[in-house]
Amino acid sequence: MYKSIIAVALSAFALGALAVFAPGVQAQSVTAHKLVIQVTENDEGAMTRALGNAENAYEIYSARGETLDVEIVTYGPGITMLRDDLSPVKERIAEVSMSVPGLTLSMCNNSKQGAERREGREIPVIEGVQIVPAGIVRVMELQEQGYVYAKP
Repeated sequence: MYKSIIAVALSAFALGALAVFAPGVQAQSVTAHKLVIQVTENDEGAMTRALGNAENAYEIYSARGETLDVEIVTYGPGITMLRDDLSPVKERIAEVSMSVPGLTLSMCNNSKQGAERREGREIPVIEGVQIVPAGIVRVMELQEQGYVYAKP
């Protein structure tokens, strides 16, 4: 048993050393892409385009063996997209969430609280949606992290 453990450890070390020191041998890296899509209008067309943009980008990069992280950030009237009670694209969100593994959906808390004050009730949010303090700040932070900005 002890000899088996040593043999496995030495093999792993040798393979690691070969990868590091072998001339002309390069580790393959996967290109990672990052996309932030902003939705600020209560417009079903814009919401549908945002989801389509995420899905199309994922399909292209996936076919190339590359990765894609996508975050759709909603604020202002655009939060309707992620409301469980009013979203005109709720079914489409469920479809795209299944087909795009790196998809994150974010709703602005400032906009959510404003809608709650106007409506006098808590706003129900689609399951899996993250609430961020401020949508515009979230977009800025993602751009600072290297995300490419898009607005459909």
